[in-house]
Amino acid sequence: MADVKGVFVIGETAGGQLDAGSKELLAHGRKLADSLGEPLSIAILGDSLGGMPKEAIAFGADTVYGVTDPVLKEPQPDAYLAALTKLAQERSPKVILVGKTPLGTNIGPRLAFRLNTALAQDSLEVKIDGGKLVATRPVFGGNCVASVACNSMPMMAVVRLKTADPLARNDSRSGEVVEVKPGLDPSVVRTRVLSHVEEKQEGKRMEDAEIIVSGGRGLGGPEPFQKELTELADLLDGVVASSRAAVDIGWVPYAYQVGLTGKSVAPNIYFAIGISGASQHLAGLSGAKNIVAINKDANANIFKEARFGIVGEWQKVVPALIQAIRELK
Repeated sequence: MADVKGVFVIGETAGGQLDAGSKELLAHGRKLADSLGEPLSIAILGDSLGGMPKEAIAFGADTVYGVTDPVLKEPQPDAYLAALTKLAQERSPKVILVGKTPLGTNIGPRLAFRLNTALAQDSLEVKIDGGKLVATRPVFGGNCVASVACNSMPMMAVVRLKTADPLARNDSRSGEVVEVKPGLDPSVVRTRVLSHVEEKQEGKRMEDAEIIVSGGRGLGGPEPFQKELTELADLLDGVVASSRAAVDIGWVPYAYQVGLTGKSVAPNIYFAIGISGASQHLAGLSGAKNIVAINKDANANIFKEARFGIVGEWQKVVPALIQAIRELK
């Protein structure tokens, strides 16, 4: 690809709006674009886009490619891939960022193949070093973290969500909106969505929670999740979560799991109760602002990552903490 220039973000939509992950991806892209001294663009796809292009500019984009086509009504990977391949070949970006979502992880590798380039998967951080895109990503099951440099153009990375805060919205920002009509042939779609089944969500989504109360194997059984942890979370208007160990034992459902093979979260406060601090678990909460560790083992790895730590039996510490919060309220 000749005359490569700029950082290119692949956006996604939800309910007729730019989704939260795309805003986080724009924050990553803005940092890279500023490092390169080059523009930041985003592609938004659909059959109609409404006010999403202006919203993307308010969150940091310099240029928005509004890609519209009847075939793009649903976020279907085959259709998205066809449109994005054509757009990337025409615009020749230097860097392409894809979010680690079901759609992004499907499109990213296939787009890289069509552009004859490599792809850094599951990136926790991306930066420019010596003119190259360098991605930091977990390896060996999350036991280590490696930095990989991209040597081919365009330089591509799939970026894990909750690894950056969206930029502050600024509706006074100006930018260019470019309408793109890919003229897709419906035959590019090889699979079709027959129906949507939405999982019922009770209370807050863990990914959006400001406070998370999480437990691990050290709790000794499922009851503390239902009682003490739930009580503490309710007092703080937070949600309950767990480590993989508690899920594997069967104490709580998989939906509670935070970690490399679970959900990535970025709360303001993350209570780690009875959690040793395995690297696989820590990989899922790298975006947490403050970790509060409660563990009877003073040498537990979680204390190395925690801002606040309490060494003691959770059966004594958590009830005392609940009582103290009740008194403050």
